[in-house]
Amino acid sequence: MNFNKLPDTQVWLAPADFDDNLEMIPLGSAEDSDDDYVVPNELPILPVRNTVLFPGMVIPVTVGRQKSIRLVKKAYKGNRIIGVVAQLNQQKDEPTADDLYKLGTVAYIIKMITLPDGNITIIIQGKKRFEIQNFLQEEPFLTASVRQIDDHFPNPTKKESKALIQSLKEAAYKIMRLNPEIPQEARIALDNIESSTFLIHFLSSNTNAEVTEKQRLLEALEGAQQATMLLEHMMRDIQLLELKREIQTKASSDIDQQQRDYFLRQQIKVLQDELGMDTPDRDLEEIRLKAARKKWPDAVKAHFDKELNKLQRINPMAPEYPVTMNYIELMVELPWNEYTKDNFDLKRAQKILDSDHFGLEKVKERMIEYLAVLKLTNDLKAPILCLYGPPGVGKTSLGRSVAKALGRKYVRMALGGVHDEAEIRGHRKTYIGAMPGKIIQNLKKAASSSPVFILDEIDKVSADFRGDPSAALLEVLDPEQNSTFMDNYLDVEYDLSKVLFIATANSLDTIHPALRDRMEIIEVTGYTVEEKIQIAKKYLFPKQRKIHGLKPKDLVIEDKALQRIIDGYTRESGVRNLEQKVGALVRKVAKSIAMEEDYPKTIKSADIPKLLGAEIFDRDLYTDDDVAGIVTGLAWTQVGGEILFIESSLSRGKGNLTLSGQLGDVMKESAVTALSYLKAHADELNIDYRLFNHYDLHIHIPAGAVPKDGPSAGITMLTSIASIYTQRKVKPFLAMTGEITLRGKVLPVGGIKEKILAANRAGVREILMCSKNGKDVQEINQNYIKDLTIHYVDNVNQVLETALLPEKVRRPMNFVFPDEKERELEKVTY
Repeated sequence: MNFNKLPDTQVWLAPADFDDNLEMIPLGSAEDSDDDYVVPNELPILPVRNTVLFPGMVIPVTVGRQKSIRLVKKAYKGNRIIGVVAQLNQQKDEPTADDLYKLGTVAYIIKMITLPDGNITIIIQGKKRFEIQNFLQEEPFLTASVRQIDDHFPNPTKKESKALIQSLKEAAYKIMRLNPEIPQEARIALDNIESSTFLIHFLSSNTNAEVTEKQRLLEALEGAQQATMLLEHMMRDIQLLELKREIQTKASSDIDQQQRDYFLRQQIKVLQDELGMDTPDRDLEEIRLKAARKKWPDAVKAHFDKELNKLQRINPMAPEYPVTMNYIELMVELPWNEYTKDNFDLKRAQKILDSDHFGLEKVKERMIEYLAVLKLTNDLKAPILCLYGPPGVGKTSLGRSVAKALGRKYVRMALGGVHDEAEIRGHRKTYIGAMPGKIIQNLKKAASSSPVFILDEIDKVSADFRGDPSAALLEVLDPEQNSTFMDNYLDVEYDLSKVLFIATANSLDTIHPALRDRMEIIEVTGYTVEEKIQIAKKYLFPKQRKIHGLKPKDLVIEDKALQRIIDGYTRESGVRNLEQKVGALVRKVAKSIAMEEDYPKTIKSADIPKLLGAEIFDRDLYTDDDVAGIVTGLAWTQVGGEILFIESSLSRGKGNLTLSGQLGDVMKESAVTALSYLKAHADELNIDYRLFNHYDLHIHIPAGAVPKDGPSAGITMLTSIASIYTQRKVKPFLAMTGEITLRGKVLPVGGIKEKILAANRAGVREILMCSKNGKDVQEINQNYIKDLTIHYVDNVNQVLETALLPEKVRRPMNFVFPDEKERELEKVTY
């Protein structure tokens, strides 16, 4: 059977230059044919050869004879109804009435397409069978009077009819199984046919039979007769297909395996030559030419020649051939001793760094020093740089700027989540699916042996049963060893000494100690609010404005508005979240412009809540509480500096100490140390020693839901405790930071820049810190701290003398001790 024409199959029937507008035409069948269709008494007759049209079927017919062309054109302009009759003699070009069968099928012309050569292709659908009574004319085309023949099929519910239909379907399914050329859609089409009459016509049309056999099926007027004849023909087809399969099976088993392989290889070679595809010999020749241009070491060249000779001896159909070919191709594609020319114009490099990054002066200075040494020595045997800092501060983009300044290729390798040593060193070639490590792969993509190679998130490398990637990185990042880096897949030494490796990390605690020892840690601190304002003003806002299709005249933003976004909507060290908020702001304005709504062209601070909603974060401001025991401290967080309040209170008890506010171990130790110092020096500070035994001390730091820890609250806690015991208030608008010892010494702490700027934003006017932190203050832009007074201290006595108000302005408190119950309450004075 021939199921190449399927129901509802969409087929293009003509090229694009046809003179008619084409549409997608479903070819094959149309089960929805009208059973009540009435055949006209007279029909124009279209003779066809090599095909027989059955009712309900849709087929294309190419018309080339002049009579037929005239017939089709006239019918297409009219009711589009013609009679289709098969020729008795298929070879006759101009058939007459005697050369045609007397029984045909009424057809409806669905589409007419004029071909470039003058012929016409029509898409016709069979309607009803008819019988020619007599011919009325032969010119300009054949016309005949006809009699309609209706389809007759016994009641399909009868057992005989059901059995006959079922046999037809089973035979058709078997033919589909035996003939692999029949598409799967044929079975779907067969399953969807419900009409018994249409099923018979469908199978008759698609059966692999001569025209005479199909005409006999068409002339079988009774459905049962036609079905029986069709079933006999299909059974013969099944027998032929089974015999053909049996012969093919026997023939294939007689062919020797080696002869079969040779035959197939010859066929493949012929096909490849015809298609212009590369053959193994041609591939090897191209590889040999590439290898001749390589500047690799002698040892590598000898290894390559050995592998290439081995590849030539392998059968191209052998499984190891593509494995060896992939290895050979990797070797010739790697940039052995191929370097880009460095641009050592350090002034240009400084301009690029300054234009790409605001602030980070120490970091940029260190990068310029690194490039200067590279320029003078042309040797990278120096510690690998590791940029360490919180997310979003520009660590990765600094590496991109260095690559841009040097004119080198830029490569970034994300190490986050890497837990397989093979990701760095590659797999052995003997493993299935082996491939080189990411270091070699990225150098192949860069096509240079001297790129700027960013090892991103080196602190997030993990280890498991597959090995420790951190240990594999030791050889990569050691300037004394990486000139002979050995990848397991490559299996020869590769020189990484010219690669400029720059690592980035958010935390140093999780970096392998030996790996950390090989790197020079450069801390990239978070940006201050002042720096963020400048970054947003010079980089982020213009960038977002351009991305969203706005021009500078369309939107301007004030510095105070940017500061409000930073303070109220972001809490980060970097500027990623800030860029997102600026982008959201610009989108709101872009929407207003697109909808032709009014919007503020200059965004002020008061406009921010209207555009971005209520503020997400609250920043603490200094509050002047007229109560002893309350001190303002300074803290460093990953999102910048903050001020915090330490509160102390006394209550009748047994001298217990209570700490609250979710304090860490370090802050608890600071509180205990401060209390111990005050007990030891109570007389010097004019504190009644009985208070320590008969009154409980409670130290609290507000915002109890937020964990707090760090070695910088020692003097703040000591001042708070001394204030509550002496009832001397703390000087207003004063904040402090520093740690203490039991001997009363004040120790320096870190994060001074962030802390001072946080104090300035909170309205603090004076800051108290260790004198050894003076060097940190000098590194801060003096414009940011010009309104602040900084007191440097070295011991606790200087702290209390500076922080506490004189005794005459203390707030008295009545203390009662157990041995004075019979006496009146005594106002304690010191």
